[in-house]
Amino acid sequence: MPVVHQHGPCSPLADNRNGKAPSHAEILAADQRRAEYIHRRVAETTGRARRRKQGAPVELRPGTPPSSIVVPSSSSATSTTDLPASYGVALGTGNYVVPVRLGTPAERFTVVFDTGSDTTWVQCQPCVAYCYRQKEPLFDPTKSATYANISCSSSYCSDLYVSGCSGGHCLYGIQYGDGSYTIGFYAQDTLTLAYDTIKNFRFGCGEKNRGLFGRAAGLLGLGRGKTSLPVQAYDKYGGVFAYCLPATSAGTGFLDLGPGAPAANARLTPMLVDRGPTFYYVGMTGIKVGGHVLPIPGSVFSTAGTLVDSGTVITRLPPSAYAPLRSAFSKAMQGLGYSAAPAFSILDTCYDLTGHKGGSIALPAVSLVFQGGACLDVDASGILYVADVSQACLAFAPNADDTDVAIVGNTQQKTHGVLYDIGKKIVGFAPGAC
Repeated sequence: MPVVHQHGPCSPLADNRNGKAPSHAEILAADQRRAEYIHRRVAETTGRARRRKQGAPVELRPGTPPSSIVVPSSSSATSTTDLPASYGVALGTGNYVVPVRLGTPAERFTVVFDTGSDTTWVQCQPCVAYCYRQKEPLFDPTKSATYANISCSSSYCSDLYVSGCSGGHCLYGIQYGDGSYTIGFYAQDTLTLAYDTIKNFRFGCGEKNRGLFGRAAGLLGLGRGKTSLPVQAYDKYGGVFAYCLPATSAGTGFLDLGPGAPAANARLTPMLVDRGPTFYYVGMTGIKVGGHVLPIPGSVFSTAGTLVDSGTVITRLPPSAYAPLRSAFSKAMQGLGYSAAPAFSILDTCYDLTGHKGGSIALPAVSLVFQGGACLDVDASGILYVADVSQACLAFAPNADDTDVAIVGNTQQKTHGVLYDIGKKIVGFAPGAC
């Protein structure tokens, strides 16, 4: 399916927008909250399969937002499909979106796709407390002939990170790093992706939702957990998917589901599955600037670990890896004659490109090196985050501590075909895929 920038002219959300798109400062602030959320999740889940939170129950009724989401507990043949993906700025998010259809008859929804989440969900009628404004009408389960709630006694209910029970029906609850949350019934229905249908697909029917999801109808979970799309549809797609994120808001990328031979130019690295569920871990071993390997001890990356995430905008590095990158990049930019500019939000290495607007800009090459020798040669569009022509910043940021996991963000993934194969336990990067 084609993938487009959500804020660009090709976006299905480009028309009839109400409200203002988020500023760069807002996008980066939300991105920092997401990175901190991932760091907490990794700390919680590393070394154990699940963690159930304890606390006062959250009910599906009007009320104040919860401080923590806790839902009350109760006593192969494979095929291929592809979806269009768009950047999420027009929805008020910094993520990429795809169209899906749900129910019988099928209704179209635009959802964020996220490799850092497992459970798919959409906003549903009735909203018992609050639903944020979205582009399409809310999903109405009473109008779908194939919708069914999942029983509390079902093993599927226990697959949830947080689950509960109401009237014999399974409840789910998800809280994200910025305080956004969704609560509702865990259900099943027919999911349609392009021309493929997945019967009895399990998802969250959210009746109490709040947060920074912009105008998206919900989220498509592409993580490694039991409730994710790749795992639920493993028999159909073989646990394989790939996407390419366009370089600009006017470009087009793709989200493909299903097996196929990796591109001839794909660089493959092992997927490390011993660090916990959901996330896609890889082994970063080094960084290059201008073709030269930076003097970073291997222990810096092995201590923190690294994951690849479609929902994080800016790549996060251990401070002991970021400092050499910043130093080498700054030296190279100074040699190219660029003037320094003030820091912007979480980005501390910025340049004034005023005199270069509309012309070609030479940049030092930046590459991320992974186990097996796989290299992610960052596209020029992923080296700088351009808040303004007078403030274009190195699109990397340091973590607070060397023990925090490194995150390869979507800015650095632009134009690469990023392959995930859960069965073969590999992640791949194919340059120039879109």
